[in-house]
Amino acid sequence: MKRILISALALSACGLLALAPTSGNSTPAAPAAYNVDGVHSFVTFRCKHLNTSYAYGRFDKVTGTINFDDAKPEASTLSIEVATDSVTTANANRDKHLKSDAFFDASQFPKATFVSKSFAKGGENTFDVKGDFTLRGVTKEITIKLEKTGQGKGQGGKEIIGFESTFTINRLDFGVKFMPDALGQDVRITVSLESGKN
Repeated sequence: MKRILISALALSACGLLALAPTSGNSTPAAPAAYNVDGVHSFVTFRCKHLNTSYAYGRFDKVTGTINFDDAKPEASTLSIEVATDSVTTANANRDKHLKSDAFFDASQFPKATFVSKSFAKGGENTFDVKGDFTLRGVTKEITIKLEKTGQGKGQGGKEIIGFESTFTINRLDFGVKFMPDALGQDVRITVSLESGKN
């Protein structure tokens, strides 16, 4: 009878231990941190010229960080910086004009930025990211559709991840008011990011 009692107590103790939370699992894992690879990332834009054709350009210097959790996307964050004096359109005179105060005013406002405020799953490999977009010192809240375009191993075995978004802004909202009738107000921006895990 004594053995039966001891066995019952031992089983009860095991059951209580199994139900008790363990300190090792109490803290959720942080989102994986990635740095934007400026060599393999691209920021391009297009704007209509004389209501006829589209003119295209790009920025050659982009940096930023992505903290991404696929299982818990609401914990993810995105921060991007673009150097406005890195604009190029394959025409030196036009590039100089775009850097002037008529457009980006790169000397006074050297960076255009996007900093996320919320991150939500929108579909398979897509996310709705709300954040502050800043251009020429003007900040507006916008929501972009961000697509996860891939994930794998880069050269040297480092983990890499890719994202892309295309969105449209009204340039007049950000003080870019030069030739309002000759140049389109809507500017379409495409951001393609390849980032390496820290």
